[in-house]
Amino acid sequence: MSGIADLNLYEILDDRFRTGRCANGDARLERLYDGCRWAEGPLYLPAWRQLVWSDIPNDRMLRWDEASGAVSVFRSPAGHSNGNTLDREGRLITCEQGNRRVTRTEPDGTLTVIADRYEGKRLNSPNDAVVRSDGSIWFSDPDFGITNDYEGRRAPSEIGACNLYRADPSSGDVRLVADGFLGPNGLVFSPDESELYAADTRAGHIRAFKVTDEGTLTDDRVFAQCRPLDNIRFDDEGRLWAAAMESGVHCYAPDGTLIGRLRVPEPVSNIAFGGPKNNRLFITATTSLYSLVMSVTGLPRVLSPSRPLTL
Repeated sequence: MSGIADLNLYEILDDRFRTGRCANGDARLERLYDGCRWAEGPLYLPAWRQLVWSDIPNDRMLRWDEASGAVSVFRSPAGHSNGNTLDREGRLITCEQGNRRVTRTEPDGTLTVIADRYEGKRLNSPNDAVVRSDGSIWFSDPDFGITNDYEGRRAPSEIGACNLYRADPSSGDVRLVADGFLGPNGLVFSPDESELYAADTRAGHIRAFKVTDEGTLTDDRVFAQCRPLDNIRFDDEGRLWAAAMESGVHCYAPDGTLIGRLRVPEPVSNIAFGGPKNNRLFITATTSLYSLVMSVTGLPRVLSPSRPLTL
């Protein structure tokens, strides 16, 4: 089911939201689908002009086709999947919070486990992942999927903490890169990969770290306060966009100032840029998938020049 959400969409809080043409796109949200229980993890696949996303309580991944508008089941069961991303070779990386692991979908459809343990202990419930240009996979590991059976499987935490990790897909090494989180969630690298930004849902803020040449994190600081929030994404002019649940989609200037919002009829879980020009914002919000064609463009998609996009 699709339709148009008719609402006063843009809220300008700082003139930089206006001068940056952040409010110059579509005047209304388009609802592409509304049959989920709790939608998360949207990821646009440019080679097929399709979007995949997770419907966590229903333990399935869905696929929306841009050319036809059709929605179909991509994978079920899906390990109560949450966040999705692409690696440098165009393969799908998925956080399976029900199976307590991070996986990679190979070209033949088989799954390779990237990470499921740290120092011999099972992960909690991986939530979101990003891939650096060196191929390393960085992911958040809150306990959201083990506190109850709605979005995963109830179980005790073997690690006893909620952290960020770095996985080396070649060696299988899983390294702790940041701790002290209450509920780590969305992750994103800055455009030049010099910083990593991480949402802490329970703490109500976005943390920023310097990334060293050795692949470690230093200089932890709070970039912005936002309660509650989920995942985060950069546009190509360095503004950070955040899924802020009941208060819609937030837009932050590079200095951390909240400069504007997008109003959405349902609590927003995740956002992702996509479309042929990478200027279509996809929004998962409770039961629905929305989209908005914007004058703002997401960060360029970066794949290895020697490998095609595969899934």
